[in-house]
Amino acid sequence: MELRIFTEPQQGASYDQLLAVARCAEDAGYGAFFRSDHYLKMGDVSGLPGPTDAWTTLAGLARDTSQIRLGTLMTAATFRYPGPLAISVAQVDAMSGGRVELGLGAGWYTEEHEAYGIPFPPVGERFDRLGEQLQIITGLWRTPLGGSFDFHGSHYTLTRSPALPKPVQRPHPPILLGGGGKRRTPVLAARFADEFNLPFASVEDTAAQFGRVRRACERAGRDPGTLRLSNALVLCCGRTDAEVRRRAGAIGRAEDELRANGLAGSPAEVVDRIGRYAEVGAERIYLQVLDLTDLDHLELVAAQVAPQLGAAP
Repeated sequence: MELRIFTEPQQGASYDQLLAVARCAEDAGYGAFFRSDHYLKMGDVSGLPGPTDAWTTLAGLARDTSQIRLGTLMTAATFRYPGPLAISVAQVDAMSGGRVELGLGAGWYTEEHEAYGIPFPPVGERFDRLGEQLQIITGLWRTPLGGSFDFHGSHYTLTRSPALPKPVQRPHPPILLGGGGKRRTPVLAARFADEFNLPFASVEDTAAQFGRVRRACERAGRDPGTLRLSNALVLCCGRTDAEVRRRAGAIGRAEDELRANGLAGSPAEVVDRIGRYAEVGAERIYLQVLDLTDLDHLELVAAQVAPQLGAAP
């Protein structure tokens, strides 16, 4: 079991705050620092100082950290054209020395598209575009040096692309897909993903979705064991009940709700909860950290949760 840190900067975070969390996670031995790719806050928060672009942030972190892996849960396919996205990710991979992972999704948050003038087609078209983006990005990265790449789809056309630059990681950085879709999501994961992630789901729903993904792999002729399975869950761990309540209050959540739907409670309770996800196949947990000023939270989990899981850290 590997533990990774997952942040939501659209809720209010500067680059310096994100860097502090990433460096703390690196020093504590977490496997990766991930961030969302959103342009608008959610819920009753100020959102100040405003959104930060995911790949601009990761480019900075690529130079300001040295070991920890970096990635997105999830970059929205609606935000960027696939060719330029392939260039950006390959460049950040080079800047990091080969530590980048690309989480890519169809996009879902209507209001952020409206707020920043980004087209937001119906869900069917969004999934069509996601499928084409995955073909293009992986095709560009896999094209041999000196070759060219062409693609003619319903939404994107590439003609005689030199397919440059290449990422450091070969054949390409790990690709993450995820979500609760029952039909197209498992099929895309079986075809393109190195990892499938299910966010904020119960153990029972996780077992069901992991089963769909495994069956999609089998139908595609892929060994399901070659696809890593993971969950993302909100973290609210404390040494005492009072500390758990304080951390829940700091992120505007109810303690009971977090205990039911997240990783909340004492280190022992968090270990037990993670163990239930491991029993249905989860190999990696993304700990959603919402209070980016509380670095002691990360250090507590690294010291008292991870060792009981045999996890990194």
